[in-house]
Amino acid sequence: MKPINWGILGASNFALKHMGPAIHAASGARLGALATSSPEKAAPFCAFCPDLRVHDSYDALLADPEIEAVYIPLPNTLHIEWSLKALAAGKHVLCEKPIAMRAEEIGPLIAARDAAGLFATEAYMIVHHPQWEQVREWLDEGQIGELRHADVVFSFNNPDPANIRNRAETGGGSIPDIGVYAYSSVRYAARAEPGALRALIRRENGVDVFAQVTGEMIGPQGGFSYSAITSTRLHPRQEVTFQGDRGLIRVHVPFNAGVAGEAALTLQRTGEPDRVLRYPGINQYVLQVENFARHIREGAPYPWTLEDARAGQAMIDKVRASEA
Repeated sequence: MKPINWGILGASNFALKHMGPAIHAASGARLGALATSSPEKAAPFCAFCPDLRVHDSYDALLADPEIEAVYIPLPNTLHIEWSLKALAAGKHVLCEKPIAMRAEEIGPLIAARDAAGLFATEAYMIVHHPQWEQVREWLDEGQIGELRHADVVFSFNNPDPANIRNRAETGGGSIPDIGVYAYSSVRYAARAEPGALRALIRRENGVDVFAQVTGEMIGPQGGFSYSAITSTRLHPRQEVTFQGDRGLIRVHVPFNAGVAGEAALTLQRTGEPDRVLRYPGINQYVLQVENFARHIREGAPYPWTLEDARAGQAMIDKVRASEA
């Protein structure tokens, strides 16, 4: 398979630590260019990718004829704008989540994707990790009986007022930043969509720093209760639990697998010993890039589309609208 030549729009810290190295390491991919006007920010990228071309603007990278796909890690409020520009320039797009600030913004992007005949999607990396494929399989098989409740916690402590995650003008807050994990992980695994929701939200300087969501999700076999907490002001914690009438699935490091700890699942079933599956050494960012390449080059299925992203953003919109 011919490798896809990638460019990155912006030298973000996340791109430096995770996605840049993942593109460089993935089979079927080659990191070819970076757009930044800062030589200081470009230097660590060039350290692990010596052949990297550095463009001094995003437009210059999009004009690079050798670049076939772009990864966009810009602030949340810029995602739609630069995804549209990348498609117009003839590039495939992998854009960080949330790809939009409202679900209605994603429709024009879907139309642009289809008109260009290119692939564009949100970088929702967890669906590429085999632990989430396993959770979905167990739920489909009814391994815990009838699913009756799901709960999620995702928190970290980021009090820096200058950080873009704490600034309203860049789309900051726990709901835009990590709500997609707390909400769409359950949507994906249980093939469910939200029913009635109620949100308790606490804000600082115009951005939410704590959100507790309770309500109902509706899946193929009916409704189940749901609760989720996201926060950017609590000690780091992440866990997802699916509870049925005959068992329980616990996802121990559901979102930052391999970074916040080793990915592992526990399946508890009435009258049986616990089953524990561990996933050492798996890099979900690399898997995401490799699946992207196989989809483009070979037409292989891809587990997260813009339509999936739009449904996830619709749930985020619904959470905000349901504030108590």
